[in-house]
Amino acid sequence: METTAAFRGLRCTECGERTEPETDRCPACNGLLVADYDVPALEPADLPHVRGPGRYEPLRPFSEAVTVGLDEGATPLVSVPELAAELDVAAVYVKDEGRNPTGSLADRKLSLAVTAATQRGAERVATPSTGNGAQANAAYAARAGVDSTGFVPSRCPFLNKAMVNVHGGDMRVVEGRYQDAADAFQEADDDWTPVAPGDPFRIEGAASVAFEVLEDLAWTAPDAVVQPTGHGETLVGLQQGFDAATESGLAEDAPRLYAAQPATADAVAEAWAQGQSEPARIEHPDTIVGPLEVPNPAAGEAALGAIGASDGGAVSVEDEETLRGAVDCCELGPEVGATGGTAVGAARTLSARGAFDADDVVVLVNPVAGSKEADLLRSHLMSRGL
Repeated sequence: METTAAFRGLRCTECGERTEPETDRCPACNGLLVADYDVPALEPADLPHVRGPGRYEPLRPFSEAVTVGLDEGATPLVSVPELAAELDVAAVYVKDEGRNPTGSLADRKLSLAVTAATQRGAERVATPSTGNGAQANAAYAARAGVDSTGFVPSRCPFLNKAMVNVHGGDMRVVEGRYQDAADAFQEADDDWTPVAPGDPFRIEGAASVAFEVLEDLAWTAPDAVVQPTGHGETLVGLQQGFDAATESGLAEDAPRLYAAQPATADAVAEAWAQGQSEPARIEHPDTIVGPLEVPNPAAGEAALGAIGASDGGAVSVEDEETLRGAVDCCELGPEVGATGGTAVGAARTLSARGAFDADDVVVLVNPVAGSKEADLLRSHLMSRGL
């Protein structure tokens, strides 16, 4: 692979084994892998004067020149002072990942995952997905000039299904829910390179969210980041990003990380509540928040480690509170979808539990464009007679 000077391969989050970047799981224990770096000392003036994740090239695995990109990243950090007043904190910001090219944070992840796959000679990249990952995979594969396949459940939103095909991707719709699609993906014997949840470069793609949050706050870490969580990849990526920034000297400290999950698909939050180091197994997940309806998180154990290391936590949110949080936030300005509403609902719960101090700065991640989940929000309003 053609990598940056700082990147030295992959490291297992469970046993610490180091391995080559062509590896998908740890060869010693089958654990989750993340990028490993010789982190350079940096000042903001050392960063390239470009827009998007490429600005943080010294802390990324691939140079901007070889990265498969669609101008993802550089998403706004939107202040919501009314919500800050409600939560009794100094400031609340929404990191609006819905502004990415295909409307979700998955773009950051698939950009690097497809880059790594094509550097390995991939002619087709494939992933199971609740919807957004398959759409992003198709888009970045198209940019790279390779084929793509997405395995999605039948309950996947029509918009995602349509756009997989519009981007030229092959789609396999599997009857049932996400786990059925994931099982079909595992059982298929087609010749492709996987870019599935838990891929180390998908995780690394999320690290740029941390870099951008820090830079937008003048390289001062917020006190807390609340992340809607399915597989847990983004939480691990956030930890990677904040740790790299502090090790390089760009920032002095890192925030507490909080996982926000639907109450009926809360494998990470339930394990956290029970003091377990491995995610709980959710037999029958059933939430209106489709992107988070994941019964067996691919990065769940590492996500629990990330929130523990940051002195953070995890919160389960009922669907009604998620919808209310999304609509309330939209009425304050930012266009937050149902997935992002999970972060709003979790922040309210955390505030009620006394998790925030009056001088805290809190960042809520909105992983999916509100317009992608408009039907859910509109149905919620109609149920209220509006």
